[in-house]
Amino acid sequence: QVQLVESGGGLVQAGGSLRLSCAASGSIFSINAMGWYRQAPGKQRELVATITSGGSTNYADSVKGRFTISRDNAKKMVYLQMNSLKFEDTAVYYCHGDVRPTIFSGLDDYWGQGTQVTVSS
Repeated sequence: QVQLVESGGGLVQAGGSLRLSCAASGSIFSINAMGWYRQAPGKQRELVATITSGGSTNYADSVKGRFTISRDNAKKMVYLQMNSLKFEDTAVYYCHGDVRPTIFSGLDDYWGQGTQVTVSS
């Protein structure tokens, strides 16, 4: 079984910063892409940032230049550094991983439980 666990969420004033972490554990042969998604009340889940196993990154236009995604392959962790936070960034942030559980497995999608980020104006 694969588990993804996020941490680092909280309450921050507009203009402030937070760093989210996501740890992958369990039966894992390899991890391809990892990413962060978010969901605000009344809205659909949206992509925030992704990063490949080789370190190539992709960002939503709304966070480009403010957020930075990174990963530690040896530690099986992915991070999201969030700077210059805006009220509009308020959401539950979810970690996502494309995981190959065994050498015989294909890639499967796994999600963390989410961590709340609240930005006050």
